[in-house]
Amino acid sequence: MLDLTGAAADSPEGIKEGIMPKTALLTLLVLLALALCAPAISGGGLPKPDAASVWSYITKDSPYQKWQSWPDYQGLHRARSPHGPYNKVYVNQAGLTSKKAPANYGTLEVKVAQTKEGQVRDITVQYKVKGYNPAAGDWFWAVYTPQGKVKASGKVNGCIRCHGAAADNDYIMVHSFK
Repeated sequence: MLDLTGAAADSPEGIKEGIMPKTALLTLLVLLALALCAPAISGGGLPKPDAASVWSYITKDSPYQKWQSWPDYQGLHRARSPHGPYNKVYVNQAGLTSKKAPANYGTLEVKVAQTKEGQVRDITVQYKVKGYNPAAGDWFWAVYTPQGKVKASGKVNGCIRCHGAAADNDYIMVHSFK
């Protein structure tokens, strides 16, 4: 029988050289594990700043309904237009671990505008992407129907204008960084 070095496994060369393939295999497995973990470590795996990628991410890859809310904005709240008449806000881990403004890159905040009875009207996403729009806090914006049809996305003037009132809080209206 031959080992991976080509030497007979029961020959003296096979015994000595048989260690190398095990070391190489172990090294390969470690490198593969690191490669698979790299996106999680580097913040990779996040969507591109475009409406289709973001919708897929928040509904399939990392469903927003499984996220938490800001600690100071839990549950259903009365809200003004365009995020009302009520809304519930969900935030991913990147946002929740942001202790001060500006929020961490990769922060996603999802506002679900709904009626008091729970009928969803719109889903609005605020997504912090490094270098996307430095003049407005590097936020990408998207507004969707409940079915995922894009109503507005990108550097949405209405979003930037309204949230600009909270520029010192990194354009986040419903949570105060301490």
